[in-house]
Amino acid sequence: MTRILLIDDDVELAGMLAEYLTLEGFDLVAVHEGETGRQEAVSGNYDLVVLDVMLPGMKGIEVLNRIRLDSQIPVLMLTAKGDDVDRIVGLESGADDYVPKPCTPRELVARIRAILRRLDSPQHPDDKLVEGPLALWPKQRKAQWQGRVLDLTSSEFNLLEVLVINAGAIVGKKELSEKGLGRPLARFDRSIDVHVSSIRQKLGNLPDGRSCILTVRGKGYLFVKV
Repeated sequence: MTRILLIDDDVELAGMLAEYLTLEGFDLVAVHEGETGRQEAVSGNYDLVVLDVMLPGMKGIEVLNRIRLDSQIPVLMLTAKGDDVDRIVGLESGADDYVPKPCTPRELVARIRAILRRLDSPQHPDDKLVEGPLALWPKQRKAQWQGRVLDLTSSEFNLLEVLVINAGAIVGKKELSEKGLGRPLARFDRSIDVHVSSIRQKLGNLPDGRSCILTVRGKGYLFVKV
């Protein structure tokens, strides 16, 4: 059974989600405090973390930053509805996706399944993808740039994989969202842009100084074919 860790101080919400997720085939454990949540998240006992931004004491973004020091476990953030700042900061800090509160349990489950589905279903059947100085092993979820291991979140790996498979061709945000994040692209959603920006920083530039991921305004992104 897939184990989900919920870090949220809303006890009533946690109880409701636990009942719903159990019916959907998940095992949900809820903790209501940031540091305890961080310890549980990096324990290796869970498949995915659902983390509320608005925690008392240690805020959700700080919890996420500390989780990312030790683990790349998928993290789905719960953010205040309409608060773009929290969403962008969460994604920049390594969150895989976000759901605005209040949300329905059905929507939350759909997002959880989208993340987990992408972990289990690599886009490419081969054991290794190579494009210039980048090497990807989809089945092992491993990436290297110039022989250096890349520390990518699950969503970053997914998006990079889609771009590399289509190296030399423009990939639209709609396709990236559907294939990389496992969900339709929402209006005004900046998740793709933030994830790609983070990937660029982790990759570095090509020998000629160019970024290996180019922005094609109004169309999408292109991974440079070397």
